[in-house]
Amino acid sequence: MEKDKKKLSISLIALVGLITTIKLAIIYYNANFNPYALSSFCSINDFIDCDGIAKTTESQFFGIPLAYWGMFLYAFIFFMLFVDKLKNIKFLKFLEVFKNPYSYIAALGVISFTISMILLCLSLFEIKKLCVLCAFTYLLNLLIGMIAAKGIGFKEAFIQSFNDFKDALKIKPYAIAFGGVVLIAAAFLTYTQVSYVFAPQVKRHKEFKEFTQAKTNKYAVSGNLLGEENAKVVLHAYTDYRCPMCYAYNIMLHKLAKEMKNLKIVHHNMPLDTECNKYLRHEFHQGSCTMAKYAIASEKQGKFWDMNTKLFEKQPNNEKEILEIAEKLNLDLNKLQDDANSLETMRQIQSDIEEAYAQHINGTPSTVINGKSHVGMKTYSEMKEWVKSEGAGER
Repeated sequence: MEKDKKKLSISLIALVGLITTIKLAIIYYNANFNPYALSSFCSINDFIDCDGIAKTTESQFFGIPLAYWGMFLYAFIFFMLFVDKLKNIKFLKFLEVFKNPYSYIAALGVISFTISMILLCLSLFEIKKLCVLCAFTYLLNLLIGMIAAKGIGFKEAFIQSFNDFKDALKIKPYAIAFGGVVLIAAAFLTYTQVSYVFAPQVKRHKEFKEFTQAKTNKYAVSGNLLGEENAKVVLHAYTDYRCPMCYAYNIMLHKLAKEMKNLKIVHHNMPLDTECNKYLRHEFHQGSCTMAKYAIASEKQGKFWDMNTKLFEKQPNNEKEILEIAEKLNLDLNKLQDDANSLETMRQIQSDIEEAYAQHINGTPSTVINGKSHVGMKTYSEMKEWVKSEGAGER
């Protein structure tokens, strides 16, 4: 009777866990593969955000979403609960090696809960977001482990599980079968980790690393021209000098110009700074307007891209620090100051901002090619494919 209660309790909890992880798998799919999906019910704010966590690299392991691992765990627990009956079926006789299913379930419950606590720490202290559905499954894992260990003990559960595993491997056919399963699993996990078929966000993260972690722009060009003067494809880039991703985006554009032919890149200023952006309600990227002015002024002395790169790299805090950069670039400082603070320069910035908003661009970095716009940063491979589809070619 006690055994039946234990079985029923674990079955119900595992069923709830399976349903929850299926829902998490749907959230993961929508967050990473469905650009038209609405926010899930458990994405409430910046902290309680299941969708946000699903988009992080930590939401997968070996290229497989954690939700899928959870589904496998609960399915295996169900399998263990009914293994005594299943092994009586002739072609499932090999299941006789599972002698103490509750010991395995208890051990899995403890292991999965321990992993869950590590994931919770990552979520709270690194990602700084909480997935309430994930946290719910963590409690389910602990509960399953505690119920399964009742009358056995956690220590004994691990000992029994280990001993049963050793005994099973002593039987040659089972040892061969186990080896085959391990090889297949290893091959599959290698494929998922290399192909990123289930984890496109990891692939994106790895592609971005070259640019986000670069200390300097090794592809930087000098002068006012980035690309070819009479190129068929013109890429219009909208950036803000205080935008962290714009730093990486700028390096990406320089690399793109170096590797692609028939491409010209034109820079537009979109400072998210109330000093020159009337569309902002609150201060955001203070100082980006001043930097934009000096970048435009540098163009009049033939060193726009020189200044552009240095502004992203050095992040000057005031006009004095900008002038120190300009001095190292051998610019005429008096002319530079006059041009930077001229009405003409301010009008050019205002024109870029108006042009951006007219194209529904309200964030940086943003890209426009032949009237097609994209707000945000694409990966380098995506950018290459985009410009190639518009008529550019590789060098």
